[in-house]
Amino acid sequence: MKAVTFSGGIHPSYNKDLSSAVTTRPLDPPEEIVIPLSQHIGAPARTCVEKGDEVLIGQPVGDAGGFVSSVIHSSVSGKVKGVEPRAGAVGTEVNSVVIENDGQDRTVDFSGLGDDWRSAETSELKDRIQQAGLVGMGGAAFPTHVKLSPPDDKPIDAVILNGAECEPYLTADHRLMLEHPADVITGLSIVMKILGASQGFVGVEVNKPDALEALREASADSGITVVPLQVKYPQGAEKQLIDACLKRQVPSGGLPMDVGVVVQNVGTAAAITDAVVRGRPLYERILTVTGAGVAEPANLVVRMGTPVAHAIDACGGVRGELGKLVLGGPMMGFAQYTDQVPVTKGTSGILLLEKSAVDTREPDPCIRCGRCARACPMRIIPADIAAFSARQMYERAEEYDALDCIECGSCAFGCPSRIGLVQHIRLAKAAIMAQRRKGN
Repeated sequence: MKAVTFSGGIHPSYNKDLSSAVTTRPLDPPEEIVIPLSQHIGAPARTCVEKGDEVLIGQPVGDAGGFVSSVIHSSVSGKVKGVEPRAGAVGTEVNSVVIENDGQDRTVDFSGLGDDWRSAETSELKDRIQQAGLVGMGGAAFPTHVKLSPPDDKPIDAVILNGAECEPYLTADHRLMLEHPADVITGLSIVMKILGASQGFVGVEVNKPDALEALREASADSGITVVPLQVKYPQGAEKQLIDACLKRQVPSGGLPMDVGVVVQNVGTAAAITDAVVRGRPLYERILTVTGAGVAEPANLVVRMGTPVAHAIDACGGVRGELGKLVLGGPMMGFAQYTDQVPVTKGTSGILLLEKSAVDTREPDPCIRCGRCARACPMRIIPADIAAFSARQMYERAEEYDALDCIECGSCAFGCPSRIGLVQHIRLAKAAIMAQRRKGN
């Protein structure tokens, strides 16, 4: 099959060779775990434990705070030291459950459906996914049970798994697809059953030929299609993936379900298999620790609530003079002010950049070169929206389709003036949504 793609995008240096061949290994949890009660889009979880309580691995420590929310589980066994604000990944403190690890790894009873999932009611499958606390693991962390509950007037005929992993440096999804392809395919099959979808696809960039072959073997005779994708960023974005795989265009302001599609990350699919087949809630995930600033890049299975510093130490520690610590990748990740922030459900990577690789120069004025518009996969004009945002002209930014921005960073990547286009547009989007809520 010919590799497919979308219009627009960029070709950054991928730097995946640092960790792509490194087999995934489990990371021993630290003596203290800090589990944020907000690891997802939507309402934070409500704590259901108190200081002094004994907890087991897989035991809920936070109940969903609403329909668009997620259950939070303990990733170790031990004693709750307290429920208190701790450093979060977006620069603010987050209410968190602090647990003293007893080192015994005692678990709740993980009781799954096994192969009986094929005959189970869709309501039971969705309930298991919801109770397991599943969210999108590509970084967005949208509660999975919500995504699998489209309105009746939005029938879904296709499900696409994002295995592109187009973000530079990150290789966690690559290793997952290579090491556990059957879990990925089973998870996709479960989603198709829940949604009544007749078509299933897994999109993988052609720079991962071993993963493409592993998935093809795992999906033989399943009716699922493994789609080779051209190597281009942001190939894994929902709307771009739908365009590449199905040639369907999601309308401006619309969602994938508007064209009959649901998109999930391959990591989410594997977690669905864990939840439904094995009865395991989401309390750990694969992530990549990488970059020139770490001694031994690796792919690790890490418990939620593990401080970033613990994972870095397990990879030989910092090498050279650290310039920037990023959770996620260099395009869409968030720079951190401390290495004590915990790993959460949406943490796909820990990136350490050397000081020499970090550009600290002030931006220059826009020269109207148009590079940002040519690179934008959403076909908007980032420079104009950013200019409106800088002047607090948010209504004008909305007229220029600011809300269609997917914050991929393609515009800023090629900007010769080094303007923080994404930051300006993100500010505009927040202001527009705040005004809409106020109007309601």
